[in-house]
Amino acid sequence: MAVETLSPDWEFDRVDDGSQKIHAEVQLKNYGKFLEEYTSQLRRIEDALDDSIGDVWDFNLDPIALKLLPYEQSSLLELIKTENKVLNKVITVYAALCCEIKKLKYEAETKFYNGLLFYGEGATDSSMVEGDCQIQVGRYISFLQELSCFVTRCYEVVMNVVHQLAALYINNKIAPKIIETTGVHFQTMYEHLGELLTVLLTLDEIIDNHVTLKDHWTMYKACIEQQFDSLNGGVLVSKNSTFAEEFAHSIRSIFANVEAKLGEPSEIDQRDKYVGICGLFVLHFQIFRTIDKKFYKSLLDICKKVPAITLTANIIWFPDSFLIQKIPAAAKLVDRKSLQAIKIHRDTFLQQRAQSLTKDVQSYYVFVSSWMMKMESILSKEQRMDKFAEDLTNRCNIFIQGFLYAYSISTIIKTTMNLYMSMQKPMTKTSVKALCRLIELLKAIEHMFYRRSTVVADSVSHITQHLQHQALNSISVAKKRVISDKKYSEQRLDVLSALVLAENTLNGPSTRQRRLIVSLALSVGTQMKTFKDEELFPLQVVMKKLDLISELRERVQTQCDCCFLYWHRAVFPIYLDDVYENAVDAARLHYMFSALRDCVPAMMHARHLESYEVLLDCYDKEIMEILNEHLLDKLCKEIEKDLRLSVHTHLKLDDRNPFRVGMKDLALFFSLNPIRFFNRFIDIRAYVTHYLDKTFYNLTTVALHDWATYSEMRNLATQRYGLVMTEAHLPSQTLEQGLDVLEIMRNIHIFVSRFLYNLNNQIFVERTSNNKHLNTINIRHIANSIRTHGTGIMNTTVNFTYQFLKKKFYIFSQFMYDEHIKSRLIKDIRFFREIKEQNDHKYPFDRAEKFNRGIRKLGITPEGQSYLDQFRQLISQIGNAMGYIRMIRSGGLHCSSNAIRFVPDLEDIVNFEELVKEEGLSEETLKAARHLDSVLSDHTRNSAEGTEYFKMLVDVFAPEFRRPKNIHLRNFYIIVPPLTLNFVEHSISCKEKLNKKNKIGAAFTDDGFAMGVAYILKLLDQYQEFDSLHWFQSVREKYIKEIRAVAKQQNIQSTSQDEKLLQTMNLTQKRLDVYLQEFELLYFSLSSARIFFRADKTAAEESQEKKDKEEETKASGGDLPDCTVSADPVVK
Repeated sequence: MAVETLSPDWEFDRVDDGSQKIHAEVQLKNYGKFLEEYTSQLRRIEDALDDSIGDVWDFNLDPIALKLLPYEQSSLLELIKTENKVLNKVITVYAALCCEIKKLKYEAETKFYNGLLFYGEGATDSSMVEGDCQIQVGRYISFLQELSCFVTRCYEVVMNVVHQLAALYINNKIAPKIIETTGVHFQTMYEHLGELLTVLLTLDEIIDNHVTLKDHWTMYKACIEQQFDSLNGGVLVSKNSTFAEEFAHSIRSIFANVEAKLGEPSEIDQRDKYVGICGLFVLHFQIFRTIDKKFYKSLLDICKKVPAITLTANIIWFPDSFLIQKIPAAAKLVDRKSLQAIKIHRDTFLQQRAQSLTKDVQSYYVFVSSWMMKMESILSKEQRMDKFAEDLTNRCNIFIQGFLYAYSISTIIKTTMNLYMSMQKPMTKTSVKALCRLIELLKAIEHMFYRRSTVVADSVSHITQHLQHQALNSISVAKKRVISDKKYSEQRLDVLSALVLAENTLNGPSTRQRRLIVSLALSVGTQMKTFKDEELFPLQVVMKKLDLISELRERVQTQCDCCFLYWHRAVFPIYLDDVYENAVDAARLHYMFSALRDCVPAMMHARHLESYEVLLDCYDKEIMEILNEHLLDKLCKEIEKDLRLSVHTHLKLDDRNPFRVGMKDLALFFSLNPIRFFNRFIDIRAYVTHYLDKTFYNLTTVALHDWATYSEMRNLATQRYGLVMTEAHLPSQTLEQGLDVLEIMRNIHIFVSRFLYNLNNQIFVERTSNNKHLNTINIRHIANSIRTHGTGIMNTTVNFTYQFLKKKFYIFSQFMYDEHIKSRLIKDIRFFREIKEQNDHKYPFDRAEKFNRGIRKLGITPEGQSYLDQFRQLISQIGNAMGYIRMIRSGGLHCSSNAIRFVPDLEDIVNFEELVKEEGLSEETLKAARHLDSVLSDHTRNSAEGTEYFKMLVDVFAPEFRRPKNIHLRNFYIIVPPLTLNFVEHSISCKEKLNKKNKIGAAFTDDGFAMGVAYILKLLDQYQEFDSLHWFQSVREKYIKEIRAVAKQQNIQSTSQDEKLLQTMNLTQKRLDVYLQEFELLYFSLSSARIFFRADKTAAEESQEKKDKEEETKASGGDLPDCTVSADPVVK
């Protein structure tokens, strides 16, 4: 046509020198090369996207998708062009009607079925307020109006089809024939008409089964009963016997084709056609009022093979009920028994199906797996040009095989599930699991086609061309046969025109319109034996394959569509339980979620809610709740339990031997790619990790001492399950952490009385406990506590201790002021001054013992303690408080050094603020650098020096102690010898109790006493006075003297052989040794404690030093505001 528009003088040179051919070959080669490069480029893209974030895909969300459906813009009138004008008109009319029916069917399947099915969904019973039903119906009226118009349109089309067919098949006596119809059977028309009747029938069934819709609205029921005779147009239908015969013949022909394939592995769409046949049979009865008994029985016999057919989603259709209901007259022809038998057969069919499900699943598993292998191997092989046709045939067969498997599996699932639902019979768990496996297989087939879509697309276009070529060959053979026969008649011309039309139409893209025209043309073209029988069947097979291959993607998608799952979502919890129990193939979850997402496009047609979004949200929420309850939460709990039991194996909680109790490898769930569902990704690994992180964090905050257990569980989760856990960054506490610094600070009076101090190890040990163990507190605990609460707590603790010491010194002062005590002490001082010259300046041991005895006479508490015992305890408590302050300082240093260990060189710390200024960075960075500098300088200062808390506590109390009004305290040094004696006796009795069964009062250390004595002597500046007593020398001499005397006596008595006396002497020696050792230990402890209080300097020397360093003292004393004792004397 393009050439004709050019000027007539433009003519190509007819001389062919072969250059054109060479040029065309070069172009073809270039095109081939381009195609190869483009294919490899697409392959690379496909490979890059292959390991995408989720295995599950969503056709609606694909950024790029291949549409394989052939497409062209030519109209029917352009396509149907032959010299035979009458034939053109007939084919055009029929083709247009068929196209109209296909459009109506598509509209019904997408819009009206879903709109009706989903009515009433998404509104929960609890949220349904009075009047909601009416509002829903109100929103729905416009939809029902559209549905009414649609049904009316369907009636018109049915009427038109019947009229058009009746007009063609007319008796010669009544009117001349439009074309010769002997041997012409437009079976395609009847098939299409059957499809339209199926649509009407399905709408009937949906409304019939929709209880909610009926409750909200009682609606006029659509029916196929209608008047078909058109009086105005002059088309008589009901009296047209030729048409009646043709109608019946077509129904029987279609039925013969359907019956052979029903229930066979090669079944494609025979079930749907069977529904159409039943519709056509009823229509035939409505028009002509005649019944073919034999055919009616054949129709009913199918029920034994196919007891029920799923029309759409959860709508199941029973042919026997339909036929009996629509043709009551025919029902009388069939005896009751056979009708009963059909119903019984339905029950047995369901039982058999349930029993064979597991076996079916296994066999289909094998079939589909082997099909996938074939698919992979044939698609990954390079096509060989010498075996191109053979290769294409193989590919075509494999594609069709995949589609057939999908059809069979889909039919099994839908029929079984819907039968159970409609017959209201319970499904066993085994059946549910088997059906879910089949759903996975269905999705696996779809996934296979989808994954290899680029190669499939490449093959499909070649396969359609190949099939068209085969069809054209067989048509051209028939056409030659017609042309060679010289007897021309109108009928023969019709046949020739039809074959030419088929040929012309096949030369082009394999669109649905073209294939429809070819089938209509062949209805005319196959009469008068133009094709031999052995030619006709292959041609029909080729045309069927062409139908399948041309719409391969769409048909696979339709068969693998699991929209019906919405109505059977009750199986989802059971399925998840099964997946959880058999974690080995957890990856199948992707397929199930893909199936669940198939419901989404259908839901978008819901019209009874404000927006379909409401329905989608409800569905999304429901599925996620089920997933959380039946899989994710169970998985979280199980993983947590496993980690806990693994960490606490030493407790031997229960038998965890995998050979006895079995073992479940839950780690497989974490190797799954995230699952896409709606607009989110469900990442099982991330969900469980988050759960564990949250749980471990919360539980650690509640009990900080459990941090080690939880960090161990974190490490185990990483090793065993590959979960990347977040570090909690909570201040760690040690496992044996007893009391927190805050707790001690608040209850310091209880702490110092209940705990015993050990000077050398810097540790506090609990005095007694109700448990089988004693709590201890050491520097590490204190450091952790400081890290938890911050260094500010140290100053507060010292302030608290100061308040506590104030109260204790008040009691101390009262004791020293007591007349009984004071008088004795003054007496002792006077006595020592008198005898010190004769006694080598040593305080006599006897005098101290006498003091002890004298105090005991003053009175004893109910617990058997003297006043001196209580005074000793007071001093021990003061010493414990000082020991605690020492530990706080050490803990602070420990904490600071831990914090600063990442600074490479403490001597040379970079100033970050200056560096940031040099680089000219932003204000925020400058601020951050400034903060970092201040933090580093704080840490450096803290770790280098630490605050001299002892010095502060000496400075704050000493002036008060040394005032003239507190002169009674100056007698303290003379009470130390009897106190040490008291302490040693107490210490020995405590240590002896360690070996006894009843350990109440047992102890092995109490250095608080030594600390207390050293501290008070410093406050009173009486180190020199105490040293002048030479008390420990006196004790040592006394005991050594006694030990020697006992040894001497032992030597004398060893000759007399008096056993009892010898034993007594041995015990005496041991006791003396123990006392001497205990005094030595006390001496060492006291000497050590004195070092803390700088015993080498007197008050006068220190005051001189103070003047030199006045500013420093002020700075260090600044930590303790208001830490001065009141100006009044301690003792009023």
